[in-house]
Amino acid sequence: MSEALSKPADDRIRCDACPVMCFIRPGQAGACDRYANRDGELIRVDPHVVLERTITASGAVVPFAGGSGGHDWDGRVVGREPVFVTAIGAGTTYPDYKPAPFIVASEVEGVDMVTVVTEGIFSYCGVKVKIDTDRHLGPESATVRAKGEAVGHVTTGEYGSQMLSLGGVNHLTGGSKKEGRVTCDTLLALCNGGAVELEVDEGSTIVIQAGRPPEVNGHREERMRVGCGSATIGMFAKQWEGKVDEVVVVDDHITGVLSEHQAGKVLGIRETGIRIKGRRSTPGRYFQVAEPGTGWGGTDITDPLSILGDFDPKTARPGLSLLMVSTTGEQFAYYELDEALRPVERDLPPDLRHSVDLIEENCEPALSTVLFMGGAGGSLRAGVTENPVRLTRSVKEALTTVTCGGAPVYVWPGGGITFMVDVTRVPENAFGYVPTPALVAPIEFTLPLSAYQALGGHMADIRRLSDIAADPARRTVSQVGRNPWPLAARPHRSLG
Repeated sequence: MSEALSKPADDRIRCDACPVMCFIRPGQAGACDRYANRDGELIRVDPHVVLERTITASGAVVPFAGGSGGHDWDGRVVGREPVFVTAIGAGTTYPDYKPAPFIVASEVEGVDMVTVVTEGIFSYCGVKVKIDTDRHLGPESATVRAKGEAVGHVTTGEYGSQMLSLGGVNHLTGGSKKEGRVTCDTLLALCNGGAVELEVDEGSTIVIQAGRPPEVNGHREERMRVGCGSATIGMFAKQWEGKVDEVVVVDDHITGVLSEHQAGKVLGIRETGIRIKGRRSTPGRYFQVAEPGTGWGGTDITDPLSILGDFDPKTARPGLSLLMVSTTGEQFAYYELDEALRPVERDLPPDLRHSVDLIEENCEPALSTVLFMGGAGGSLRAGVTENPVRLTRSVKEALTTVTCGGAPVYVWPGGGITFMVDVTRVPENAFGYVPTPALVAPIEFTLPLSAYQALGGHMADIRRLSDIAADPARRTVSQVGRNPWPLAARPHRSLG
């Protein structure tokens, strides 16, 4: 800690790990719960996490070294090497001018490498949330609230998913103190895998948790739609050939009609005289058949017949059969036309049951996906080099790999180092906070030693990997899932 800071008159310690500058009494932790006073020494409360490699590049589990030419197995699941020093629990570079807490040298396939790790204080951060559901959450750009406070907004929907943008500097620091605190709490919970309840203005109440099914107005989503109504017609038209005269797949975006659709034409499906309320786009594809909602296919309807007009008597006939189904197969109904050409609901024939089940089978499980997004600013870059722009250029030129707790990230093009990471690929409880308010997230920069020296790195502060990994105070965890090994991966631009 900085010697230039004036010491309090009592036995408190002043922490300079963030702008709050807490005075911490012995046995107590600071406002962030990350630093504490232990017998007059300022310590990081959480252990520093080191990853141990368990998966090879091919996806196989790392075997123990044994057999011909190898060493006897010592009982460990994997060998002692390699390991990767993450920034989880490492500490920060605040007040900016200090070198990163750990600058670690290692050797990878004969190449000297350096990994610079720090826990970044992200005032400029948020999360992007993908919610697999057809149900309408709220109007685009509607405010999203947590505990009554604005924490983000609904953004443009994607294929089978509703999207939210939460956090950001304006919610963290641009509103009231309560708004900033609630926003920070919401982001922290989501990034650490917790469940959060949100309310959308003029919309729904939702519960989201990374990697888990979302709940919309108390309804647990089970599946993501197989496609829009038109795509569903295209995929399953052959399943209906010869078994039903007409099929309508109800969808808020594109409702499909089998007899008019190109798939139906190719299969020789006869015209049925059906009339759909809505705006006809191309044959068999209709927009705006109803308002968005939480009913059939993401519309506001509970009765599918409400989107139908009268059948054309020149083409329709009594006894004509009609299947109406949603894009997830959750809702379906079967009808036959009476003498007045009005649909009368009947029991679903067994040979059509299979087609409905097939739609359901092809729907993937509905999940909530949370991507942390942060901008690595001056303190992070200054902890790597005395000339921070050189680090930015090194990342953009693919000389430096960026990871978050050892997890792969996507680095946005353009100025600065703005990255996104899937929080389920980061070791558990990797994120923290400071009450400024801001999130604390791990970030690591890995590059060849020669490149680090060329960009003006803090060469005098480099430590050997063997010295760090052997420290008993550190916690060793296995790499997460199928993440690429950070020291083996080249700099990349995708989340995969």
